[in-house]
Amino acid sequence: MNVNAADSAGGPGGVPPEVFVSDGFVTVAKLGEIPEGGVKIVRLDDQPVAVFNIEGAYYAIDDVCTHDGGPLAEGTVEGDVIECPRHGARFNIRTGAVLSLPATAPVPTYAVKIENGEIKVGWA
Repeated sequence: MNVNAADSAGGPGGVPPEVFVSDGFVTVAKLGEIPEGGVKIVRLDDQPVAVFNIEGAYYAIDDVCTHDGGPLAEGTVEGDVIECPRHGARFNIRTGAVLSLPATAPVPTYAVKIENGEIKVGWA
């Protein structure tokens, strides 16, 4: 399992020693590390995944627009909606559902759980 983290500004980060996989979940952050309304980008097996904090709940989606492969987390977040910065496709962060063209396919989502003060993303 290859896990790399990046901060919300998209900069590279190291692999924290506490990151581990158990029961199909990968530890990606500690509680309090992602501020409300914030996002953290992690790479799981070379797949960029955006982990969002929306009103104290955490959601994880591919950080790739299904329209053209753009980085979704660089877009604007309003409530639980992310708008791709390239062409304006909009997605529901909670469900991955497409909310506007030009995208026509939903963005993949991942299960998230909180355990022992850690945010974990389902990853097999």
